[in-house]
Amino acid sequence: MTSNFLLDNLNTAIITLDESLKLSFLNQAAEALLDISQKSAMGLPVSSLIELTALQEDLHRALQQNQQFTRRESELMTHNGAILVDYTVTPTGTKEASLIIEVHPRDRLQRITREESLIAKQTTSRILARGLAHEIKNPLGGILGSAQLLDRQLKEPDQKEYTHIIIEEAKRLRDLVDQMLGPIQPPKMVDLNIHEVLERVIQLTHAETKGELTIIKDYDPSIPNFPADRERLIQALLNLVRNAMQAIDQHILLSDGEVRVTSRIARQFTIGNKRQRLVCHITITDNGPGIPEHLKESIFYPMISGRPNGTGLGLPMAQYIISQHNGLIECDSKAGQTSFHVYLPLLSEVSQSSEASQFNGVN
Repeated sequence: MTSNFLLDNLNTAIITLDESLKLSFLNQAAEALLDISQKSAMGLPVSSLIELTALQEDLHRALQQNQQFTRRESELMTHNGAILVDYTVTPTGTKEASLIIEVHPRDRLQRITREESLIAKQTTSRILARGLAHEIKNPLGGILGSAQLLDRQLKEPDQKEYTHIIIEEAKRLRDLVDQMLGPIQPPKMVDLNIHEVLERVIQLTHAETKGELTIIKDYDPSIPNFPADRERLIQALLNLVRNAMQAIDQHILLSDGEVRVTSRIARQFTIGNKRQRLVCHITITDNGPGIPEHLKESIFYPMISGRPNGTGLGLPMAQYIISQHNGLIECDSKAGQTSFHVYLPLLSEVSQSSEASQFNGVN
C-alpha cells in the first residue's frame, strides 16, 4: 500500500510545496478543495490557486525558521471563493516537498453537522407523514365507497350533485394521501447515464412550458454510469425543475425565465456522516424571486409551500427519492437566484427505507 494511496484516502487536504513554493503534490481532498487535479497543478505557484495573505507569511516563516505553524479559523481565498479553514504548515527539509500544508475546512464540518440534523429531521417527518397518511386513507376508503353506493341508489339529479362532490373530493384526498405515502417498494437499481435522465427531464419541461422557458445545459461528459432507479430519479429531478419553473412563472414572464442544469463530479464528498470518494453533483439554478426567508429551513418538509395552490409535496418527495439512493439535496437561495444541489454517490448501495418497511402490509 503506497503512501499516495493512504494520503488520497484522508479527509484532510494535503498540499506539498517545493523550495520555490510551487505545488509538488495534492491528495484527492486537496484536489476537491482547490477544484484542480494534481496533474494540472504540478509546478504551479501556490499563489495561483490560493490568494496568499497570512498563509504566505507562515510559509516563509516555516522555511526560514524550520518551525511548524498552525492557524485556526483562517480564511483562504480560492477560485471557489472564501473558505474558512484550520491549517498547519510543516517544514520537511527536503527539496521536492519542502513544506506540507494540512488543511481542515471548517465550513465543511459545519455543513456535515447541518446535513446530519437535516437528514434526522426529514426522516422523522417522513415517518410522521406516512403514519398520518395511512390513518387518513383507511376511513377515506370507507367514505368513498359509501358515497358511490349511495350515488347508485339516488334518482334525483339534484341529490346526485352532492354525492358527486363527495366522490370527487374523496378521490382528490386519496391522490394527495398517495403522494404523501410515496413509493413503498425499494428502487430498481440499474446502471444509467445521468445525462439521459436530465435530457428526459428537460424534454418533459419543454413540453409542459411549450418551449417558453429557457433551459441551459452545462454537462460534464466524463461522469460515468452509476446504479439508480431511472423512473424515480426522473421524478425527483423533474420535481426540482418544475419547482423552479413554477417559482419563475409566479413572478415574471415564463419567457424571461432561465433554468441552468449543471452536472459535475465532486471528490471526497461527505454525505451525512459517510465520506464518498466520487459523487455526481447536479445543480438546478433558476432566476426566480428566491425562497422567502421564513421558508428556507422547512422547504423539504411535507405540506410546506410558498405557492397558494401548492401541495408542498414535490420537494419532500424529491428528497425522499434521492435519500433512497444514499444521496442528498441542499438548497441555497437569494433574490434572483435559487440553486438546488443534488449529490448522488457514484458507487452506492440502495438504501432500504426503514420508514417504508414499517408500514408494509398496512391497509
